[in-house]
Amino acid sequence: MLRQQDVGHRIVVRRIVGIREGRPLFSDALGELVELTETHVTLTTDQGRLRVPVAEVHRAKRVPPARRPTAAAVVALELASDEAWPAPTRGRLGDWLLRSAQGWTGRANSALPVGDPDRPLPAALDAVERWYADLGQPAMVNTPLPLAAPVGAELDARGWTSRPLTLVQTAPLAPLRAGRAAPPQGQAAPGNAGPEHAGPDDEPADHASPDRVDPPPAGADPPPGRVGAPPGRHGEVEPGAGTPPAAPGPAGLPPVELAAAPSDDWLAVAAGRKGGFPDAARHVLTAVDQVRFAHVYADGALLAVGRGTVTGDGRWLGLSLIEALPHARRLGLATHVIRALADWGDALGASGAFLQVEQRNTPAVDLYRGLGFTTHHTYLTRVAP
Repeated sequence: MLRQQDVGHRIVVRRIVGIREGRPLFSDALGELVELTETHVTLTTDQGRLRVPVAEVHRAKRVPPARRPTAAAVVALELASDEAWPAPTRGRLGDWLLRSAQGWTGRANSALPVGDPDRPLPAALDAVERWYADLGQPAMVNTPLPLAAPVGAELDARGWTSRPLTLVQTAPLAPLRAGRAAPPQGQAAPGNAGPEHAGPDDEPADHASPDRVDPPPAGADPPPGRVGAPPGRHGEVEPGAGTPPAAPGPAGLPPVELAAAPSDDWLAVAAGRKGGFPDAARHVLTAVDQVRFAHVYADGALLAVGRGTVTGDGRWLGLSLIEALPHARRLGLATHVIRALADWGDALGASGAFLQVEQRNTPAVDLYRGLGFTTHHTYLTRVAP
């Protein structure tokens, strides 16, 4: 039978669904175990969440993880990610998505070629180039791999370049929330000393983020918030409805406060990370039905930030812009923020978490591995010549 240690792992449940001619009828369900109580077994399957009374369980056991996600699973996660990072200007090309956000981040300014573009591939890419040309932007395409390998081959033939490979990583939410994920041998446990400028899309200072754009020219107007001023609660906002109260941090860390809207200081951090803050940026960050902005303060000074969304029909917690400020790194604050957002996502019924990080960003990849994240699939952002 199952144990609490199996929560967050793949299981199969054989349940009794009826009786025929005096013999039981069985049905099997395969998915991720999200909750185990004395009365019910709850798992997430390809068809959604399933809650099985223990009295109906004939057998249940843990099984090995799937070797590779199905094409449908890749598409579903890409669409959940798009929902979590919504571009204000959008178009469609059959099933393909066309997205623009005044150049702010690669994800919000690239086409997503999943599904059928309703025309031959060369004609579809011609249409992508025209759509971005009409907006005065360079054409970009995000190619999930291996799903969009044919698109990538056509882009190669056209001379498109590639940005660094990005990993789309996932983790079961229950162990992430509860802190049961064990760190790899020889690695510091999450929450202790470790990389703290290592959130989703984060990078060491000398590395470019997959979503980073060039900073504004000298003399440009600063983004909202007190850029260059000591961080604090400038423009503080109240937590939104449904937000759990701030939880005390481990080992004396300040609590993580979750708000329905970002403070000005939070936005200043995002502007610094992403090289400016055009009008479209606020839409990308806030135009999600379920979103929370994490703030960690001590003595009125902002120490760390993060952003969480719940999308994909409520299944996925998306993590982005997790960062401890320079004066507060190596204290475990990035992990502290992730755990608080996981608590919030769990309360809304999410069963998994996802994030995006460059493969070359070794400190961040190591941090996420210690938290239980593994690579679901990868993508390349392709840029027109």
